[in-house]
Amino acid sequence: MSTNSAAVTMTNRAQASKTRRLVQIAVLGAIAAVLMLFEFPLPVAPPFYKLDFSEIPIMIGGFAMGPVAGVLIEAIKIVINTLLNGTSTMFVGELGNFIIGCAMVVPASLIYRKLHTRKGALVSMIIGTLVMSAIGVLVNAFILLPTYASAFHWPLEDIIAMGTAIHPSINSVMSFVLLTVLPFNLIKGAIICAITFVIYKYLRKIIK
Repeated sequence: MSTNSAAVTMTNRAQASKTRRLVQIAVLGAIAAVLMLFEFPLPVAPPFYKLDFSEIPIMIGGFAMGPVAGVLIEAIKIVINTLLNGTSTMFVGELGNFIIGCAMVVPASLIYRKLHTRKGALVSMIIGTLVMSAIGVLVNAFILLPTYASAFHWPLEDIIAMGTAIHPSINSVMSFVLLTVLPFNLIKGAIICAITFVIYKYLRKIIK
């Protein structure tokens, strides 16, 4: 085989690999968008916080293709879901979902690339859950809740009262996020990580 032929072959293979990667990202984003349609509340938080399983294909994509792929899948999920359902939160909920989802998949996939073992996967998901939960507290306290209250003319006191109905010691925005948002995200992360940990080993060969 000539040098030119070898170069063309390598270019074609690289292009095919890139195309396959883009297709996989799009497919995983579409699957995540569908899973986002099935959501339900948890008793630890007010009903406008809802759990869904859309982060599972995002975590799988992040583990298989890296953090950039995870972020792209997260973005595709949000775009598709918004196109299908519109927004009832003036994009506040969608923004929060994107930021908090990225806060989980980015550190988890970065660590997994360095610790590419089952133990590494477990460690990476635990850290991803903790980062997501911490970012979720900050984003809700300083961005999402104030923006949501302002956009919908819904006093923060009324939102805090919804938390007080669940946990009587809630009397401020910070106690609200620490006693409702934090446990909600910890539970969500634990469920997502447990399912991802079980099914990833069966799917990674297909993706790769």
